[in-house]
Amino acid sequence: MLVQHVMGNKPVNAIWSVTQDNTVFEALELMAEKNIGAVLVLEDNELIGIFSERDYARKVILQGRASKDTLIRDVMTAKVITVETDEKIEACMQIMSDKHIRHLPVNRDGRLIGIISINDIVSAIIHEQKEHINTLESYISGSPYS
Repeated sequence: MLVQHVMGNKPVNAIWSVTQDNTVFEALELMAEKNIGAVLVLEDNELIGIFSERDYARKVILQGRASKDTLIRDVMTAKVITVETDEKIEACMQIMSDKHIRHLPVNRDGRLIGIISINDIVSAIIHEQKEHINTLESYISGSPYS
C-alpha cells in the first residue's frame, strides 16, 4: 500500500496550518476545533515546521511557558520529515517508529498536499485487511466477488 492510498481513504484531507507568528494557544484552538494532533507551520505556503501535542507537552507545559504568550516559532519542530505519495506505508511506519513521530507531511512532486498520522495508517491497514478477508470469504463460499 502507498501513501496515496492512505490519503485517498481519509475522510477529510485538508491542510490545517498556522504561521510561526501564531501563539501556541491559537494553534491549540485550531487543533481542538479540527480534532487533530498536529498542525503544519507554513510561511509563504512553504513548510517550515510542525507543532504537535507532544511539542506542547514537552516544550510549553514542562518548561512552564504560557501558551498565550509563546509563539509557535519558539516551540515548533523545524526539521520536518516528509514523504512522497508514492512512498510505501511500511517505510512510513518505519520512519515514524525510528524517529518517534506520529505525523508525516505528504508531498506530491515536491509540493505539500496533506499530512498522514499513525492513526490514518492503522485505519488504512485495517480497511485493507477487511477487504482481503471479505474477498477470501467470498471465494471460499463460492459467492461472487464484491
